[in-house]
Formats: sequence, C-alpha cells, structure tokens
Amino acid sequence: MIYRSKAPLRIGLAGGGTDVSPYSDEFGGAILNATLSLHAHASIETLDQPKIILESLDKKQVQEFEWSTQLPITGELDLLKGVYNRIQLDHPFTIKGFRLSTFVDAPAGSGLGTSSTLVVAILGAFAEMLKLPLGDYDMAHYAYEIERNDLKLAGGRQDQYAATFGGFNFMEFYAGDKVIVNPLRIRQEYLNELENNLVLYFTSTTRESAAIIKEQQKNVKEKNAKSIEAMHQLKEQAKMMKEALLIGKLAQIGEILDYGFQQKKNMAANISNTGIEDIYHAAKKAGATGGKISGAGGGGFMIFYCPGNTRYRVIETLNTFGGKINPYQFTKHGLTSWTIQ
Repeated sequence: MIYRSKAPLRIGLAGGGTDVSPYSDEFGGAILNATLSLHAHASIETLDQPKIILESLDKKQVQEFEWSTQLPITGELDLLKGVYNRIQLDHPFTIKGFRLSTFVDAPAGSGLGTSSTLVVAILGAFAEMLKLPLGDYDMAHYAYEIERNDLKLAGGRQDQYAATFGGFNFMEFYAGDKVIVNPLRIRQEYLNELENNLVLYFTSTTRESAAIIKEQQKNVKEKNAKSIEAMHQLKEQAKMMKEALLIGKLAQIGEILDYGFQQKKNMAANISNTGIEDIYHAAKKAGATGGKISGAGGGGFMIFYCPGNTRYRVIETLNTFGGKINPYQFTKHGLTSWTIQ
C-alpha cells in the first residue's frame, strides 16, 4: 500500500512576522497569505521487512533504520523523524516497516514556508495511513507543535495553517495558541488580474530563517520600540490588503506591498541586503509599483506587483540579476491525501 499527500506552499502578501510569539501573544497578529501551485509531497510505502527508510528526494538524502518507535534527531531528515516520533507517541502503530519519501517543489530556505508545509504533508500521509480523524485546525496545530515544540525550530504559525487550509486567507493569531482562519471570497476576475500582475522571482539564494526570527523575538522581549511599531504597521497592512482584494482596489496592491516591505526591514537586521535592494529598485524602475521579500527575509523568493503590461519589462530586468522567474497559479485547496492499493 502507498499513502500519499501533498500540501501547497504559500506567499505572504501582508502582515508577515506578526504570527511569531511573543508579539502575537501580547498584541495579536494578522497575516494575509495565498497558496500556490507549488507543493510539498510525501509518500509512505509499507514494506514487508522490519525497517524504516527515510528519503528526501529533492535533497538526495537517505537514511535507513531498524524498526523502532523513536528515531534519533541528528540534524538530518529531522522533519521526517519528528513527525514519525510524535505520531508513535500519540497514535502508536505496529507495521512491519515502511519507506517515507518526500519532495518539495521549491528549495528549503526560499521563503515559501517549505519546512512547515513539508511537516503538514508528512503528517497528512501518516493520517491517511492510520485514518486519524483530524480536522483542518487540528492538523495545522499538530504540525505547529511538532515543528516548534518537539523539534525546537524557530518560526511563526501561518505556514502550517496556509498549507492545511489552502486558498486566500486572512489569519488572526492570539495568545494561548488561538488561531482564526478567515477564508476570503475574492471575485475571480480580481484573482485573475492579481495572478497576471504578481511576478514570483527566485533570487537563487537561500537563507536560514531562524536567526532572523530569533532576533525579531528578542526585539519584542526587550521592548524595542522601532521593531514593535513596525509589526503594528504590518498588522495594519494585512487589513489594508484584505480590503483591497475584496473590493477590487488592485491598483493599490503595489503600494501596500511596498509599504509593508519598508516596515518589515525595521523588524530585525538582515531582512534585506544590498543584493535584495538592487533587485527591488531595478524592478520598480522597470514598472513594478511594489513588492517584498518572501518569508523571514534575507534571500529566497521575492514578489513584485506589475500593473498593466509592465510585467514583461520587469521580468526582462529581473533576468539580468541571475535569478529565475517562477511560473505559478493560485490554488484553492490545502492538504490533500489519498491511498494507492
């Protein structure tokens, strides 16, 4: 038997960083994000031998273990091990063995929520195999606990919920792990225009988001006024973006993105750098009205809003920086799982 699942990656359009504790616990956070036709994939194939094989097909990493209910966390394939370990604690199962294979359509550290989305996909495959009765909120929170509490990986909470729910969502984050996901009913013509005008560009660099996130958390704990005010403004930006998308004020999208990008740089050091700034200013000179770095910052993907037909000039300009334009479509569905006999 083979149990498969896939979960979509996401782009954050507004409010990025306000889902991270302790800011969200003290002030409440708000984020608007959308899922893309790029996915994290997971497959579990049952084996007749008492062994566990873990393989990351995109990273070309493989580890094999004798059957055990707990696998060692060593720094390699830890997301796969972490999900398995937690599942065995909460929902013990005994099968002869299995092969867990994963693949992600974007590089790790690229700012599209790859790690958290992969955890959701792996969890989805195990839930499919064990027929676990997990709703969307349950699945997202479970993935969050595994990544943040069990594996002690720094980060926020939006990625797990985006991957599980899918689509365009306005998310609210509060103390006590309270999350409210508000799906947005955006007119199709607005989505078509947004998809046409929003260019997704990979800078061909990746980064470790943990250091940036830890500094952001430190700034809140130490009551850094500049950083906290930036997060307040980003929360307001999420509300501005929601209104613009629902009402169809698409001409404002670029300005709202630009406003958020300027605020985000005040949250922590290394969110932007000379290379990112050069790309950003060149894109605006070519016709983009705004954009942002995706995820925590420091590298990875960038998005640019290009009204009219300026996308073609912007793409031509971006191609001179050695990165890659990444085709995509918005998706409406979140985590999906199925079984192959």
